[in-house]
This record gives sequence, structure tokens and C-alpha cells, in this order.
Amino acid sequence: QLQLVESGGGLVQAGGSLRLSCAASGRTFSNYTVGWFRQAPGKEREFVGAFNWSGYTFYADSMRGRFTVSRDSAKNTVYLQMNRLEPADTAVYYCAATRNFYSDRAPWYGYWGPGTQVTVSS
Repeated sequence: QLQLVESGGGLVQAGGSLRLSCAASGRTFSNYTVGWFRQAPGKEREFVGAFNWSGYTFYADSMRGRFTVSRDSAKNTVYLQMNRLEPADTAVYYCAATRNFYSDRAPWYGYWGPGTQVTVSS
């Protein structure tokens, strides 16, 4: 059974950078698309970006250019590099996995980590 755990969240000042990690256990990511989502209090869960099993990345329009998804196959870990962070980026960030080749919708992801808090101060 695929299990996911996020790490790397914390407090960062606006304009700074942070890298989140999503470590998999039980199975590898080789046959999954791994996506990143975020959810702030009172808001819908929002797609950030994803890395599919063929090595393609895709992003929400609002995230493109600041956020980058990558993978380290040897460590079975997917990363979310976040640059030029803004207070509006404050949210719980989740990684999730799906067998779909392409998906930017949360209901299509069947495996989720518990999330990691990212707080961006002004």
C-alpha cells in the first residue's frame, strides 16, 4: 500500500524560499502521478503542480514560474520547490498520488499525505 508523508514545512518570510518533500513508502512513484495541493482555512483545496510517471510536470497557472515539482527516484521522493513566497501562499500543503496520467483535480487522487503547514510572514 502506498503511503505518503510530507515534510519541510515551516515559517518563512515573504520573498523567501522553501522546499517541501513527499516521501513514499510501500511502493515507488514509478507508476503514479504525484501532485501537490494546498488548502488555506475557509478555502477550497487548490492544485499546485504535479509530476507524472513519464517525467512530465504541469502546474496551475498561478503557480507556474514560482513553484517547481521534481523527483529523486533514488530516494523515492517528490519535491516542491517554492520561491518568492507570499503571505497568500500560507496553507497546509499536501502531496497526493493518482494512477491518472494527468489530473489537476483532488477527487482523482486516491492517496494523500497528512499535510505540512507552510506559513509565510509579511
